[in-house]
Amino acid sequence: MKEKLILVAKGFIIGIANIIPGVSGGTLAITLGIYEKLIEAISHFLSNFKENIKFLVPVGLGIILSLLLLSNVIGYSLDHFPVPTVFFFIGLILGGIPMLMKKVKGEYQKTSNLIIFLIMFVAVASFAFLKSGSNVVSFENMDLMKYIMLFVAGVIAAGTMVIPGISGSFMLMLMGYYEPIINTIRSLTHLENIAGNILILFPFGIGVLIGIILVAKIIEYLLKKFEIKTYFAILGFVLASIISILMGLGDTNITVLNTIIGLLFGFIGFVIAYILGEK
Repeated sequence: MKEKLILVAKGFIIGIANIIPGVSGGTLAITLGIYEKLIEAISHFLSNFKENIKFLVPVGLGIILSLLLLSNVIGYSLDHFPVPTVFFFIGLILGGIPMLMKKVKGEYQKTSNLIIFLIMFVAVASFAFLKSGSNVVSFENMDLMKYIMLFVAGVIAAGTMVIPGISGSFMLMLMGYYEPIINTIRSLTHLENIAGNILILFPFGIGVLIGIILVAKIIEYLLKKFEIKTYFAILGFVLASIISILMGLGDTNITVLNTIIGLLFGFIGFVIAYILGEK
């Protein structure tokens, strides 16, 4: 029972990450120590069905709970307490770095590994300087093409959710789907327009599911064939994601007080990720 509750807690944190543009659910899955198991369980869902269900259900439950319960809270926190909120997630990321470093221990001297790390770091860091889409998609008067595009948006967002360092919610912002999707989830949690909201979220959810499976298969292959190089790429993804998160502060007024509070929350996030990552 304790193990299941820990998985729910880890899923809850990953779910929160997918709400915030710039924070990668894949990154936190790594820092929390369940990334490889998550990829394996998704890629071979049917071949070891019983064990995969035991793992995926509590993680999925945690993700769903965080999306339903905190979509409003996170938005409020980012609006009113941006520095502590952002530093908390940076702490969550940094808390998993020691575990990730163990994966590539003794391989730092190889030039090819360092080049892969730098390429991925620069590639992901460049996302921080992209502007979100100026056109926000409307879910009014939905037709077949709009439902297809909603499905495609789900596939793309899910793929980037699985890839460490690349934020699925940020990709949704670039495509103009982030705000409408979040508003639809909020409306559903308030039990408003239930049938209409489900009709919108269903094709998006199917796209998310397919996107996760496709990318999980690719990453599993890379981890099996090129394990060390893949981990150096992941390390580049993860460290670069911190830049993306900091860019989210934008023109926020940073004072001594909110910096101190932010560092405290960052430390709390670090400890949470470090402890959960060891379990």
